[in-house]
Amino acid sequence: MADHNHAEGSNHPNDEHVHGGILGERTELAFAILSAVALAIGWLIETAWAKEPAIVAYAAAYLLGGFFTVREALDNLKRGRFEIDTLMIAAAIGAAILGHWSEGALLLALFSLGHALEGYAMGRARKAIEALGKLAPEVAIVRRGAVTEQIPVAQLVVGDIVIVKPNERLPADGLVIVGESSIDQSPVTGESVPVDKRPLASPSPSVDDFAKAGPETKVFAGTINGPGALEVWVARLAQESTLARVAKLVAEAQSQRSPTQQFTDRLERIFVPAVLIGVSLLMFAWTVIDEPFAASFYRAMAVLVAASPCALAISVPSAILSGIARAGRGGVLIKGGEPLENLGTLKAIAFDKTGTLTEGKPRLTDVLPLGAIQEVELLQHAIAVEELSDHPLAAAVVRDGREKLGAVDVPKADGVEGITGKGVKGRVAGREVWIGKPGLFDGSSGAALPDDIRAKALSLEQAGRTVMVVRRDQEFLGILGLMDTPRPEAREVIARLRELGIERMVMLTGDNQSVGDAIAKEVGLTDAKGGLMPEDKVAAIGSLVAEEGKVAMLGDGVNDAPALAKATVGIAMGAAGSDVALETADVALMADDLTHLPFVVGLSRKTSAIIKQNLWVSLGVVAVLIPSTLFGLQIGAAIVFHEGSTLLVVANALRLLAYRDPWATASRPGTTRQGAGVAPAEA
Repeated sequence: MADHNHAEGSNHPNDEHVHGGILGERTELAFAILSAVALAIGWLIETAWAKEPAIVAYAAAYLLGGFFTVREALDNLKRGRFEIDTLMIAAAIGAAILGHWSEGALLLALFSLGHALEGYAMGRARKAIEALGKLAPEVAIVRRGAVTEQIPVAQLVVGDIVIVKPNERLPADGLVIVGESSIDQSPVTGESVPVDKRPLASPSPSVDDFAKAGPETKVFAGTINGPGALEVWVARLAQESTLARVAKLVAEAQSQRSPTQQFTDRLERIFVPAVLIGVSLLMFAWTVIDEPFAASFYRAMAVLVAASPCALAISVPSAILSGIARAGRGGVLIKGGEPLENLGTLKAIAFDKTGTLTEGKPRLTDVLPLGAIQEVELLQHAIAVEELSDHPLAAAVVRDGREKLGAVDVPKADGVEGITGKGVKGRVAGREVWIGKPGLFDGSSGAALPDDIRAKALSLEQAGRTVMVVRRDQEFLGILGLMDTPRPEAREVIARLRELGIERMVMLTGDNQSVGDAIAKEVGLTDAKGGLMPEDKVAAIGSLVAEEGKVAMLGDGVNDAPALAKATVGIAMGAAGSDVALETADVALMADDLTHLPFVVGLSRKTSAIIKQNLWVSLGVVAVLIPSTLFGLQIGAAIVFHEGSTLLVVANALRLLAYRDPWATASRPGTTRQGAGVAPAEA
């Protein structure tokens, strides 16, 4: 029964149904209950004695039930908006004019009661969102030099050292520098298993270290420390923490209207004036048919009650708000109704490979020197250049290559620069060294790759390896083969997505087609597109959108930003601590955990189903009540069905707050931990 200026997206300060008074936000509910009591007293007096004395009780019911409704109606009229509460007041006054005090009192009592309960219910969803921002403690123990003191968290600055005792909440985002513990990160990332933490290797942390640090040293405000005491180097101000940013973005998401909500808004703008015109005409039915004016007026008031689209106005925003709140508690940020609803209806998802479907920790599996070159010489040149690159493959070459070399020294490289999507080049001992895909060596920048070497590279690719060729000046030193292993949970996640109705799942990768096909087959994808440059991924997403209508893209939110933006719904994984991922994606999976994907898809599917159910209920009740009142249904019965349908759609939407992903809580083969979606229904 909320009007649409109470719906999601309104910017008016009174739009949250918070009506203060002597009982605070419960004052409206108290007035509604007293109105119902006055109505009951009036009915008893009328039944046992006479109608005239009962009017006093009915008038009290009018005053109590109509107090807040009149306030809102006047407020709306001042802003030039003729809303549903105004229609209800008009109908109640009309009933009183006709002498039907009991029906008018029933209308206002139920409308006020339903409005108060709806405000309370919607408040629960909002409080679930607001609770995110209140998870961080208000004070922190900080050590500055030789002094240790307790200060407000808002006064922390980057570089402070905070002391976190066992079982306390962390006050800020930062890096562990002293101590070891396990931390419950579920308030931010939705992970159900505590994450082990250890000190950062660097004695002098920096903000850049926080951006690059692994999950074993990075901590977030609002998470809960385990058994060990920690000292944490503060990397972000309180208002810039991941938790604060998520709470802010989730709150902002409430104002983003979904496609269905935009449709219902347009429908209301047409429907409400049409109802007013129809009711006005019905008042003059006595001039056409043989009946008194009072009968025509009564019928018009009954139609006015029956046709008011209260349930329609609240059906979609209540579901969207509840879905966003539930996702936030599960470690998933959804930026509004549009991505939530789109994710609930699409049938195709594209995946980045490295770090998304795979662990992102490739291993150096093959070292093939060419000609007279020795393995040691090949590895020395490759490691020297790759040490200055930040690509995941470079880290694997350095790590595994040094292990193979043992105590052998590695020369220093300089002038290292990346070649987007193809490789890297630098100088070692004054000579230019190129490392990259076979396609890099096409003759446009030095010697082309000979056919016999290309054949060896192709053979490795067909075996599922990512191939890197090393060239020094014009001499080819050798071939390196690397392999990235799929995440252990990837196959189960893909199977769950298929159960949820995702029919097409495509992997987009810069690796060669053979590697892409091998990984795709192993995890159960429908197909793979390999050898893609960043701009090729954008084009591939465009093609998928043209073929499938709607496509989601899952990536890391950094390298895949253009493709995420092109997709209908861009989903970033492992977004905790990443500004780029939080800003780029429509949906952010805070943990680096693939099991959050079926959770959010399942939640979105459930939200879409509830939106459809609510629309059928709200439109169906109106469709039944209008002809029923035209053919004699009394105002009292129309009121009961009308207000009941509104409460029904709100209660239906609130079921989303308790949504649990059945796959995440089930014990499946190969699953060692529970996924997202198992948080208790706090609200």
